[in-house]
Amino acid sequence: MAVAELIKSIAHTTDLVDTYVPGHRTCAGCGPALGYRLVAKAAGKNTIFIGPTGCMYVANTSYACGPWAVPWTHAQITNGGAVASGIAEAFRMMIKKGKIQDEFPNIIVMAGDGGCSDIGLQAMSAMFYRGHKVLCVMYDNESYANTGIQVSPSTPYGATTMFTPAGPAIPEAKKHHLKDPMPIFCAGGHPYLKYGATASIGYPVDLINKVRKGLAQDGPAFIHLHVPCPKGWSFPAERTIEIAKLAVETGMWNLYEVENGDWANKKFNTVPKKLKPVDEYLQTQKRFAHLQPEHVAKIQNFVNNRAKMLGMEVPLPPAK
Repeated sequence: MAVAELIKSIAHTTDLVDTYVPGHRTCAGCGPALGYRLVAKAAGKNTIFIGPTGCMYVANTSYACGPWAVPWTHAQITNGGAVASGIAEAFRMMIKKGKIQDEFPNIIVMAGDGGCSDIGLQAMSAMFYRGHKVLCVMYDNESYANTGIQVSPSTPYGATTMFTPAGPAIPEAKKHHLKDPMPIFCAGGHPYLKYGATASIGYPVDLINKVRKGLAQDGPAFIHLHVPCPKGWSFPAERTIEIAKLAVETGMWNLYEVENGDWANKKFNTVPKKLKPVDEYLQTQKRFAHLQPEHVAKIQNFVNNRAKMLGMEVPLPPAK
């Protein structure tokens, strides 16, 4: 494994080249767009992006335009992992046979929660299992956002979406807690996947360094990236970063790494001195405006139990 070149502060990003450039048509305050820009900054010019169908494909490629200053290719929402596998193997064999003298490129799949942990799960899992040298970044805006804010496995319990409206029969809106891809990919079953991490656009230095660690692996790597969505979550566009940070401060999102496939000894990157009550986070978004105290208590209990399961040593708010 190569040694990743890490940065120490946001000031060190000024020398990095932007390869995700103006020309896209994302919403004001778009979390996924900022996530894409930071990932592209971290990776540099020798990079190929694969974009399965999702809001970062639809909003970025309208009218035959594209905001990438590096190669990018569209994949179906089902097969981002398969397309990336083919690109990786093509480069590996051409370099091995001496047909090209190029350095092996950074190959990155930027897949939404649907294109990675739902419709695209099979292809992504297979890519990890075969050991291709590819980084998958799952940008998680917790819904199928480009088709009208529909529910996805990443949608939190209690969130309103087009498919999970709150009403008399189901007052809490979405009835189930979210699916967590980190243990699916990183807690066993994918022996070549030695690096997995969670990240947030609210912590850009941490994100850039995790992207570089992932790209330095000899095989596949996975990053689960939290990207608040003003349109889907119903909050003012200027609050995107504030809400991203509040997710970590309340335990609605956790920042950690799994290195060398060692799930039992994960490394926490940012742990608050104590978790704020989840209600402080829920009140920032209209998608949770309908929740009653018993629903908020259920979310708090879920957050507390997840923190304990992950091994976070932090005081937890009571679940009333």
